[in-house]
Amino acid sequence: MDLQLEGKRALVTGSTKGIGKAIAAALAAEGAHVIVNGRSEGSTRAAAESLTGSVEGIPADLSSAEGCAQLAEAAGAVDVLVNNFGIFAPQPFEEIEDATWLKFYEANVLSGVRLSRALLPGMRERGWGRILFVSSESAINIPGEMIHYGMTKTAQLSVSRGLAKHAAGSGVTVNAILPGPTWTEGVEDFVSSMAAQEGASVADMKAGFVAEHRPSSLIQRWATPEEVASLAVYLCSPLAAAISGTAQRVEGGIVDTCF
Repeated sequence: MDLQLEGKRALVTGSTKGIGKAIAAALAAEGAHVIVNGRSEGSTRAAAESLTGSVEGIPADLSSAEGCAQLAEAAGAVDVLVNNFGIFAPQPFEEIEDATWLKFYEANVLSGVRLSRALLPGMRERGWGRILFVSSESAINIPGEMIHYGMTKTAQLSVSRGLAKHAAGSGVTVNAILPGPTWTEGVEDFVSSMAAQEGASVADMKAGFVAEHRPSSLIQRWATPEEVASLAVYLCSPLAAAISGTAQRVEGGIVDTCF
């Protein structure tokens, strides 16, 4: 299927690995010019060089207002903005200090707010654009082991729905996707840490995690970044013109509701 993205200019934040990189690769494969973003120049360059197609890298740390402004200026006019940058870490609620709550909010929520605020006006002027927030099923199923993370993912849904209303009738759509457990480099590091603490192998932890921690999963396995990217890229395409203001689930059926 031709997603009609040839010649579109796309910015994918936090795209040196994992879901972000898979989205960048899929956009480039559809003919878009893709801007890859990471915190360091080295990782950003390496990711951009590893992808096929029209790809460039722009490093910027999006956990600050300065980093977001730097990236927005360097990226220039873009047709597609994928707000994928984010952080996660499990931590008992009693141990989460104010500074950590603010750190997560600034990284996971304000990075998308700042970039959307900078790039949406140009999309509206040109009469076409796509903004996509990579949220999580944790926005609905708040994880008890990282409440601060779940809070930011729920906030992303509020921002994306509100922005869709703000952009109504402009030719710009705004949506969010809700991935479930997805096997990425960052998750592998997380599971490796759990395995070391429990004296288990990474393979055993990977095999048993979904059944133990996300038992309502209907696919009963980890998703791949490419599976998540396929939905993301469709929503970024002209073919998804009638979809806006939604939170599209790609979580393997973990959320136990039809709607």
